[in-house]
Amino acid sequence: MSNQTTSAPLATARLPIPFVIAATVLLLIALAITVPFNPEWWKIIILGVVQGITEWLPISSTGHLLITSKLLGFEGSIGGTFEIAIQFGTVIAVVVFYLNDLLAQARAVIGQADTDDVIQARRLWLSIVIATIPAAAIGIVFREQIKAVLFDTPQLIAGALIIGGVIFLLLELLPTREAHTGELGDVTLKQAIGIGIAQIFALIPGVSRSGASIVGGLLAGLDRRTATAFSFYLSIPTLGGATLVDLLSSLDQITAGDWGNLLLGAVVAMIVGYLTIGWLLRYIANHSFAAFGVYRILAGVIIFGLVAAGWLA
Repeated sequence: MSNQTTSAPLATARLPIPFVIAATVLLLIALAITVPFNPEWWKIIILGVVQGITEWLPISSTGHLLITSKLLGFEGSIGGTFEIAIQFGTVIAVVVFYLNDLLAQARAVIGQADTDDVIQARRLWLSIVIATIPAAAIGIVFREQIKAVLFDTPQLIAGALIIGGVIFLLLELLPTREAHTGELGDVTLKQAIGIGIAQIFALIPGVSRSGASIVGGLLAGLDRRTATAFSFYLSIPTLGGATLVDLLSSLDQITAGDWGNLLLGAVVAMIVGYLTIGWLLRYIANHSFAAFGVYRILAGVIIFGLVAAGWLA
């Protein structure tokens, strides 16, 4: 049985030249548009780096972005839209990283013959669609409440980081669950529903979308590499859709100058995010998620300390 189009590929050896050229051009354009008119351009670069690193690691990109924005005194949040919109850069990163596999799957999905590759590719994308629905539905319905209440509470972010860290440590300390799914094309609809339900918790800043979906995948019986790859694939409709919905809903708040900020943040996040995907896939091939659990707990404790010291409010 061929699983060429539905396996969980490991890290690529080098950056594709077209990506390097396109990223460089976009970065130069974004800098030219932003730097002369916005003295906070360096804060945008820092936030783009934070987004690129933390989106794929199970440590909560939104939580890190919101806390970093507060510590930097960043004024260009646009009510949380900036933190959501620059996620599109990491969506582009994962599409480029898996481009060959995505193209192969697209050919398989529209294929006429019912070969193993076609069946598995169709099953994979049906699973991704199903896993996207729960968080997307709740996120759209409660979008304003989530941004108004959850995006401005450092204590909530700290608590979510700590709880998530404890969950990761428990997963590593408890007896290992048997992983009976080692290929993306073998993910069942039942497993997809479980992962989708787990991803709902990621609407809370500090939980982590990748962390929730990876934990959901592990509990559903996926092995580490497949759970991580499925989380990456799931990010394409989840983050892409969230970015599009939030941008369209916030058009009346976005000024002409904001678009340069969004472009710069997204491009930096794209570049750093691409590098992070490769690193994480190499890391999980030989390590557990325990280090991320410890980091989350320490980060949560530090945030509580900053709140207590009056540095965060």
